[in-house]
Amino acid sequence: MSVRVSVVVPTYRRHPLLVRCLKALVEQDVAPTNYEVIVADDADCEETRRIVERWAIVGGPAIRYVPVRHAHGPAAARNAGWQAASGEAIAFTDDDCLPTSGWLAAGLAALDAGADAAWGELEMPLSATPTDYERDAAGLARAEFVTANCFCTKDALARVGGFDERFRTAWREDSDLYFSLLECGCRIVYAPDALMIHPIRPAPWGVSLRQQSKTRFDALLFRKHPTLYRDRIQPMPLTYYAIAGSLLVLLAGLMAAWRPLVWAGFATWLWLTVAFCRSRLRGVSKAPIHVAEMFVTSALIPPLSLYWRLRGAWQFRVFFF
Repeated sequence: MSVRVSVVVPTYRRHPLLVRCLKALVEQDVAPTNYEVIVADDADCEETRRIVERWAIVGGPAIRYVPVRHAHGPAAARNAGWQAASGEAIAFTDDDCLPTSGWLAAGLAALDAGADAAWGELEMPLSATPTDYERDAAGLARAEFVTANCFCTKDALARVGGFDERFRTAWREDSDLYFSLLECGCRIVYAPDALMIHPIRPAPWGVSLRQQSKTRFDALLFRKHPTLYRDRIQPMPLTYYAIAGSLLVLLAGLMAAWRPLVWAGFATWLWLTVAFCRSRLRGVSKAPIHVAEMFVTSALIPPLSLYWRLRGAWQFRVFFF
C-alpha cells in the first residue's frame, strides 16, 4: 500500500530526545505501510543520521533522514521535511514530544473527514510546585494549532507556501502558518483524540532573559497578518511599558542632576518590579534560588522585551510596539 501520511520531525543535536520520539512513532495504531517518518536534521549531523538508520527497521514504517542545508531554523527544517514527503497528508511534531499510540490515526481521521488542517490535544505535565518557566511553557497546551501537534494536507501547505523561513527560531512560525491557512480559506479543525505528550525540558537559570529575543518575530507576524494578530495574540503587558518608562524617567533625572526626578523614577520602577515579581511567584516554587531568579529577571525582562520588539519592528520594517 502507498504511504498515506508522512510524519515530519525537525531536530537539532538532541539525540536522546529523538530516540524517545522515534520509539513512540513506530508504535502508532496505523499500519506501518501507511505512514513514514521523516527526520529533518537542521544540524546535518552524522550521529543523527546513524540514529535514523538504526530505527529504519524491517517491519516498521519507513524512516528517512533529510539533511537541512539551504536555510536553518525549525521553519526551514519542516519545509525540507514536508517537501520530501511521499504522503498527501503531513503530520508535524517535535523531537522532544511523545505521541500517544492513537495520535496519528486521530489526526489522519480529521483530514479524511474533509479538513485541510487540524491540531490535536497537547498535554504538558507539571509538578505540584513548578518554576515560572515551567508554568509559562505549559501555556503552550492552551494554544491553537501548534507545530508540536498538527496535521495538514500537502495541497494546503503548497497553497500557502509552507513555513516562512524568516522565522529563524521556534517562535510564531506555527501562528504564521495557521494565519496563512485561515486567510487562504482552509478548513481547520480541532482533533482532541490526537493526543501528544510534551514533557517540559529543564532550563538554565535566567532562561526567560534569553527568550525575550524571540519577541522580534512578533513584528514579522504582525506585518503579515495585522488583523489576526490583533484578534488572537496577547499584546505585551502594559506593566512592561510602565517599568521601561520609569527607567527612562530615572535616567532623565540622572542626566539632569535633578534628584526628585531620580527618586520618582526609582521608586516607581521598584514598586512596579516588585509587583511584577510577586505576580510571577504566585503558585510556583518558592525555593530561594528561584525567588532570586524571579527578582533579577523581573527587573530585566520589560526593557529587554521592549528592545527586541523595537528591533523586530526595525528589522521587518513595520510600526509595531
